[in-house]
This record gives sequence, structure tokens and C-alpha cells, in this order.
Amino acid sequence: MMNIVLIGYRACGKTSAGRVVAEKMRRPFLDTDALVQERTGKSIRALVADGGWPAFRSAERACIREIAHRDGLVISLGGGAVLDRRNVADLKIRGVFFWLTADVATIRKRLGQAPESGDQRPPLSGGDAGAEIKSLLREREPVYRRVADGVVDTSRLTVAEVAAEIMGLVAKMKKIKSKEMNSDVR
Repeated sequence: MMNIVLIGYRACGKTSAGRVVAEKMRRPFLDTDALVQERTGKSIRALVADGGWPAFRSAERACIREIAHRDGLVISLGGGAVLDRRNVADLKIRGVFFWLTADVATIRKRLGQAPESGDQRPPLSGGDAGAEIKSLLREREPVYRRVADGVVDTSRLTVAEVAAEIMGLVAKMKKIKSKEMNSDVR
């Protein structure tokens, strides 16, 4: 059973939708940011303050290596996890990647509505939040696009609608794979 791997920028719904997908499909749910915090005993903000982003990325890499061999999971990746090609390669073996997107205004609004997110996650730069979001999206979108097997724009969808879109894409992929396997048998 393939893993469902959710990628995308902060506040695009990876964790919220991932939990719903996992519950509806009766699969375990793993959030790599939460795993890093669990394994290190530190918030992401504290981990970055102590050792910089390289310390966080190293801890994230260890968690991904650990879970990559498992099957049947729904995995929410931290926004920058796909920047390490090893993470992508490890997870692609058993996983299908869905890129959850949202427009900048929606991301800013969601980040503002979730102050606990700021407590856990430090800004990635010292500048204006809107400029930071635009800059990081410019940097990351080509990677998200290259890695993704499917895309869901979450800007105007509820969490339940995002989860339904993901499950619909999974069902389509299973149907296509089944047809390919049946045609190979002949």
C-alpha cells in the first residue's frame, strides 16, 4: 500500500487535511515537523535557535529516513523537506506526492489565524512576512512542481474538501495503475 505524502508551503493544509485523509482511509498519520520535535525534545524554533536551520534539516532528514521504509502512511512533510533530494528519493519509492498550494494572501491569513504556529516555527528570514512567503514560494515551487504526482489548490477549500480532493486523486491513480497492470498481463 503506497504512502500518501503531502508537500507544500506552511499553512497550505498538509497537517489538517492529512489527519482527515488518514482517519477516513484508516491509515496512520505522521507529521515530520511533529516527529522532529518529538525526537529532539525541542520546538522547531528552539532547535533552529540552538543549531540553525542545518540542525533542523539534519533532524528532519533522520526522521524521514526512519519512516521512508514503512507502507500505508499519510505523511505531512515540512515545507522545505523536498529541497533535500534524498528525502524525495527515499519517499518516492513507496509514496505518491500531493502538492497542496494556496495563494500568498490565503497563506498570510492562515498564519495570522494560527499564532501557535509562530511559536513553534521561526520565520525563515528576518523580513516582511509577505515578502518572505513570495520569495520562498518562488524558490520552492519548481521543486514542488517537479516532485508532485498531483496538485490541490487549498485557497478556497475547507479541510474536508481538500481531503476529499486528495482521496479522489488517490482513487484515480489506483484505477490507472490497475488498468496498466491488467494490460501488462495480456
